[in-house]
Amino acid sequence: MNIVSEIKARLAIDWIPTLYREKVRSQRTRSYSLNVPEKENAAEVLYTLLGIELKVGNKRFACPDLATARYLRIFARLGCDEFAVPYDITRISVIADEMETAWHRLLLVFDLATAEISAQGRGRVRSALLRGIRNELAQIGPGEAMPQFKQTTRQRH
Repeated sequence: MNIVSEIKARLAIDWIPTLYREKVRSQRTRSYSLNVPEKENAAEVLYTLLGIELKVGNKRFACPDLATARYLRIFARLGCDEFAVPYDITRISVIADEMETAWHRLLLVFDLATAEISAQGRGRVRSALLRGIRNELAQIGPGEAMPQFKQTTRQRH
């Protein structure tokens, strides 16, 4: 068993693509596109006079609230270009908490699994791990640009 599949097995339900499939894509969503490189990116949440922004490299993305910025930061770190965002903004905070916890748990399990590997080997395993996560998220897909709404408004049949 290679290290990437071992890490995935250890994380089980805290595997980020699993959380994305079960918690995000199972509800009404809209697609979102970040124009970030497909690699691990340093992403930070900034508090500016104009509101909250997500900074990835030299690009800044305006965010309506802190929960959305935290949610977007997960995908920016992974280098995902397109993904789904929950349409119901009240659910974003809970999902962002779970995904951030999964991200930090991923890093801890990665450190444990690669403790006896050289720095170059760790880099290769880390990039393979993140590439695998990106590929799984791409397979699940970002969904529709806008959610489908029930068109019938008649209350009588």
